[in-house]
Amino acid sequence: MQPRIPRRQAQELQGQGIHRAENDARLGAELAAVVAGARRRAVRDGDRQIDTAHLLHSLLESDTEVRAAFGEGPRIARLLGYLVQRSIGYGLRWQGAVEDSGGVPAVTEAAGLSPLAASCVEYAHERAARHGRGPACGTDLLAAIVVDPRARAVEVLERAGIDPRELFARLEVPSSR
Repeated sequence: MQPRIPRRQAQELQGQGIHRAENDARLGAELAAVVAGARRRAVRDGDRQIDTAHLLHSLLESDTEVRAAFGEGPRIARLLGYLVQRSIGYGLRWQGAVEDSGGVPAVTEAAGLSPLAASCVEYAHERAARHGRGPACGTDLLAAIVVDPRARAVEVLERAGIDPRELFARLEVPSSR
């Protein structure tokens, strides 16, 4: 299958701040699937880049440990409701804009990571290494997403009544993994 954009154009886009996570050999199968799901969502929604809210939505759909980090009750349903509203074009003011990028040109069907989302993937790798694990997992990426107050995912969490600092603190407690 041919890539949606020619290899040369993809390389040029990387030089303009478009980050392609599939080029990161450190991604395990779990996070590669999360990024692929976030990319499909971004392209389908007509967004220029994969942002942290796309990553959060994909994590919630595919990772049971991530869902468990939110605890029991209606919080997860409310959170998914905000994410779905965003994906169908209602609600949040940043629909279709680039997360934390400045002057990146519009890109259709390329959907690389926004600069902030790319730094979250990097943080997830570093967190996994600090904890002595191999490839980063979903909870590593979730921790990376919620640690930055500028992340769109943090705005979604706050709108859903979830305190990102409290969630981060729960993720930092050593588990029995």
